[in-house]
Amino acid sequence: MMRKCHLNTCPVGVATQDPELRKKFEGKPEHIINYFFLLAEEIRSIMARLGIRRFQDLVGRADLLAPSSKPVNPKAALLDLTAMILSDPNADPRPTKEQPPFPYGERLESKVIELVQPVIDGKIKQLELEWQKIRNVDRTFGATLSYYISLAYNEKGLPSNSIHIRLRGSAGQSFCAFLAHGVTVTLEGDANDYVGKGLSGGEIIIRPSPQAPPEFRTEKSVIVGNVCLYGATSGRMFVCGQTGERFAVRNSGSTAVCEGVGDHGCEYMTGGTVVILGATGRNFAAGMSGGIAYVLERNWGFRQKCNMETIDLDPVSDKNDILFLHGLLSEFLEKTGSATAAELLSNWPACTREFIKVFPKEYRKALEDIKVKSPKFLQYQASLDNDYKEEENERTIVTRQHSVDPDPRVDDIEDTLPDPNMNSKILRRLLDKKKGFTRYRRIKTSYRKAEKRMTDWNEIYDYKEVRRGIQVQAARCMDCGVPFCQSQYGCPLGNVIPKWNDLVFQVR
Repeated sequence: MMRKCHLNTCPVGVATQDPELRKKFEGKPEHIINYFFLLAEEIRSIMARLGIRRFQDLVGRADLLAPSSKPVNPKAALLDLTAMILSDPNADPRPTKEQPPFPYGERLESKVIELVQPVIDGKIKQLELEWQKIRNVDRTFGATLSYYISLAYNEKGLPSNSIHIRLRGSAGQSFCAFLAHGVTVTLEGDANDYVGKGLSGGEIIIRPSPQAPPEFRTEKSVIVGNVCLYGATSGRMFVCGQTGERFAVRNSGSTAVCEGVGDHGCEYMTGGTVVILGATGRNFAAGMSGGIAYVLERNWGFRQKCNMETIDLDPVSDKNDILFLHGLLSEFLEKTGSATAAELLSNWPACTREFIKVFPKEYRKALEDIKVKSPKFLQYQASLDNDYKEEENERTIVTRQHSVDPDPRVDDIEDTLPDPNMNSKILRRLLDKKKGFTRYRRIKTSYRKAEKRMTDWNEIYDYKEVRRGIQVQAARCMDCGVPFCQSQYGCPLGNVIPKWNDLVFQVR
C-alpha cells in the first residue's frame, strides 16, 4: 500500500495531477468499457442457462440459488446456508418501487422536540426533561433537535443550560452529533460509535447505569465506542469510563474528560482540551498541531505510545495548568461521580506530578508569540524581520548564481551547483525535494570492472567525488511509499532505497 496519495507523487500516475507522473498511467476509458461488456456477456450466458430473459426477473428468485459444492475456502463447506436461500412460494417476487414510510413521529427525538419546543420558541427559558428510555436503534439523537435550534438561533444556539435531557439505556450511533449550544444531555448507560461527532457547543455527560454492581470499575470499562468527539468545534463532554479508538480526532475547540482511550487518541487535533484519567493506546497525538492534552500516567507506558513528531511532553507545574485541571476535575466529579477524579482531588496538588502535558510544538510557538507583546519584543521582532529580509536577498543572489534548474547550455547539472563546501542547509532550501524527479536528471557513472574497482575502492574512499552533487541526486527520490526499489522491478525513476536517499539529502 502506497499511503502517498495526498502528496501528489503517485508513482503509477493515478492519485496525482502532475502531468509527468500522469504519463505513467497506462489505463484508458476503453478498458473499463470493455470490462463491463465482457461482464454483461457472461451474465447473459448465465441467465440464458437459467431461462431468465431480463435481469429484473432475477430479483427475489431465491429458488435459483444453491451453495457451491466445492468452495474455495474449505471452511465455507461447514456453513449451513439453508435458511438464507429459502423462498416463500406465496410471496410476490417482483420488487416494489415504493419506499416504506419512515416512522419519524415514533422516534424518541421527535417526542423530545415536541416537549422542548416552547424553549426553542422563546416561550420559556429553561426546561428539564425527566428520564427517558433510549435504545441503540435511536441513532443520531440530538442532531435533529440541534437543526431546529440552529434554524432559529444560527450557530450561537440557546443560552447555557436552556435544555437538559436525561436518558437511560444504550444510545445508538452518532449520539448527540452536532449538539447545539444550550443543550445538555445526561446518559446513564453506554453509547455506540461517534458520540459527540461535530459537537457544536452542547454538553454531553455519560456515566454508568446506577444498576451496575458495586465492583464495577469505570476506569477499566469501555462505555462509549470509537471515533467519539470527531471534528468537534466547541462544547464539553464528560465520560465516566473508557472510550474507544480515535478519541477527539480533529477536535478543534471542545473540552473533554474521560478515564482512558484506545489507539490514535487526539489524532490531528487542532484545538480544545482533553483530560485522560487512565491508560491510552498507541500512536497518541499523531499529527496533533493544536490544543492541550493532560494525561494521567501511572506506569502505563504513555511516553512509548506517543507519536512524538509534532508534540512535546511536559510536566504539569504551571500554576495556571494546576488551577485549570482542579476546576475541570471538580466539575467532572460533580457531574459523573467518578471515583478516579475523587481520588485525585483528595490528594491535590501532590497528584499533579502524575500528569503529563501534551503540548504541540507549533501551538507552543504561537502562544509564546501572543504572550510576549512588550515594546522590547516588538523591537526584537523588527530586527528579526530585517535579518530575514537580508537573508532573503542573499538567498535570491545565491539562487541566481547557483540555479539548480537544468540549463541547456550546461553539460552537467553538477556544474550549476555551488561550491561543495557551501552550507548544506542553504542547498536544501534551494533544492526541490517533491519535484526533484522531474527537475533534475539522473547522473550515471561509467561502469568499471570489478577488477579495477577492487584495486582502488574509489567509490568509497574518494570522498570529495562522492559528495559532489550527492544531495541533488538524493532530491530525485519522491518517497513514493512503494518498495519498488527493493523489488525485482526497481524504482520507476531509477532510484534506490528512499530512506537512504532522504538521509543523504539531509546530510546525515
